[in-house]
Amino acid sequence: MRFVFLMDPIESVKARTDTSFIFMIGAQRHNHEIWFCATRNISILDGKVHMNAQKLRAIEPAGLYDLDGTENPSCPFEVLESRTLIDDEIDAVFIRTDPPFDSGYLMNTWMLDHLPPTSAVINSPQAIRDVNEKVWCSRFTEFTPRTLITADMDLYLKFLDEEKQVIVKPCDGFGGAGIFRIEQGKANARVAFETLSNRGQEEVIVQAYVKEASQGDKRILLLNGEILGAVLRVHGADDHRNNFYAGGSAVACEITDREKEICAALKPCLQEKGLYFTGIDFLGDKLTEVNVTSPTCMQEMNRLYDLKLEDTVIAFVEKLIISKRNSNA
Repeated sequence: MRFVFLMDPIESVKARTDTSFIFMIGAQRHNHEIWFCATRNISILDGKVHMNAQKLRAIEPAGLYDLDGTENPSCPFEVLESRTLIDDEIDAVFIRTDPPFDSGYLMNTWMLDHLPPTSAVINSPQAIRDVNEKVWCSRFTEFTPRTLITADMDLYLKFLDEEKQVIVKPCDGFGGAGIFRIEQGKANARVAFETLSNRGQEEVIVQAYVKEASQGDKRILLLNGEILGAVLRVHGADDHRNNFYAGGSAVACEITDREKEICAALKPCLQEKGLYFTGIDFLGDKLTEVNVTSPTCMQEMNRLYDLKLEDTVIAFVEKLIISKRNSNA
């Protein structure tokens, strides 16, 4: 089968941590072709999708790391071929471009809507448009911290007075960027909101601070709503953010009964929307985000538990493609 990875430039791939990379390794291990396509390289001609893509060979991880575990700076790919893939030549597309969900990201989803029904897209373009990673989970109020989404300074200050301590973050951020921990009465309370909201021109997320955040933030990966694995991300000594992009480290963890209950509650919503591969985040027993664009942390889980979770994902995609072909025969 031919798997296309819609990604940021391959030069930016970090072979030791990138989930997209380990998906490629898994697909290659299962004897599938792996192709790379960048944003602005999709066209529609006569109603058919054309993707300007490069066929790659991914270099197995054993050849990418020095003995001390540091990453070899050489590119982890060999380009085998460059050509345009047209419509039903494409068996599956993995949407793996990083947020923010900007005009380019939106256009990608519109273009991919034109693929034939026999092609699998991970995740559904329509669902990615519908589900903002930070806003969508606020509908599950029984599982989340108390949350305010607003561009209104007065509402924010009232919420801060009520909660005493809050987390403020942009609606379209990722990797811990732009996340502030704010305490009532502190001098930066107004300026943080002014900055993130662009002086009231853009909505931001304000959540009641969860004290368990000091112990780390848990990422659980779900495949078609079923739990794949989990990792606890723990912040460093000089930062309150647990994200790996912000310097957090990976720690093995158990999945609690409460987390399993929340995953089970989300499962039918994720399956209905075609959100096949997602990452959900917890602080304590509170759901904080549902990540649908390019969820990460799979390689950290593989190393912590000696797994190859990518094989499970690739096997699922194979079955999904076969099911789509049979349904549209």
